[in-house]
Amino acid sequence: MPSESPEAPDTPEAPDTPDTPEAPDTPDTPEAPDTPDVAPQGASPRRRRTAATNRWMRWLHVYTSMISLLVVLFFAVTGLTLNHPSWTFGDDTDRTTVTGTLPDGWQRADGSPEFLAISEYFRSTYDVGGEVADFGVDNGQAVISYKGPGYAADAFVDTTDGSFELVVEAQGWVGVINDLHKGRDTSTLWSWVIDVSAVFLALVALTGLGIQLFQRKRRTQAIVVAVVFAVVAVVLALTTLA
Repeated sequence: MPSESPEAPDTPEAPDTPDTPEAPDTPDTPEAPDTPDVAPQGASPRRRRTAATNRWMRWLHVYTSMISLLVVLFFAVTGLTLNHPSWTFGDDTDRTTVTGTLPDGWQRADGSPEFLAISEYFRSTYDVGGEVADFGVDNGQAVISYKGPGYAADAFVDTTDGSFELVVEAQGWVGVINDLHKGRDTSTLWSWVIDVSAVFLALVALTGLGIQLFQRKRRTQAIVVAVVFAVVAVVLALTTLA
């Protein structure tokens, strides 16, 4: 009997092919940086001057903006209340009329009114405020007018017997801040405040524009937006005046 052929051995399975490692993510190409605040070593003199100017503008813009924050808020709010005079928020004008007779000393020896004594009497007795805006005599009646932000008082004195009528109009806080916005009937100190505020706001605007001009990525868009809004403002102004 012929011998049986031996069975062929099992073919070994091919080992598992290891997973091919994924290629690492390619890092994003960095965008071109804006003009740096500090020029690198070896930079040209022009580049160093540009970096110094940019740094100076940023510093000036930051600190003038911080100083101007309350100024911008104040003029923004009062701009709205000026544009809408009906917005009194329930704080209407208070009108008071007082009559009486002046004490002795209101006339000079020649019979003309002593305006300083009369004014001091009204201030001390009736707490009249504001600055003296006008005074004089007209048809036998002495008149003194006082003005202040949101405030007006007029005193009418008969030059024959010293009888008077005092009319005081005190607006609410809305009227006060509106007059402060316009600088109407305010002191010299407040006029300086308005002038200084205007300078700071101009610096904020100019340095902000200058910073945008240094940003190469946003320079064109910033200029386009500024020009478009300038044209719109001019068109609206011309339409209003037409």
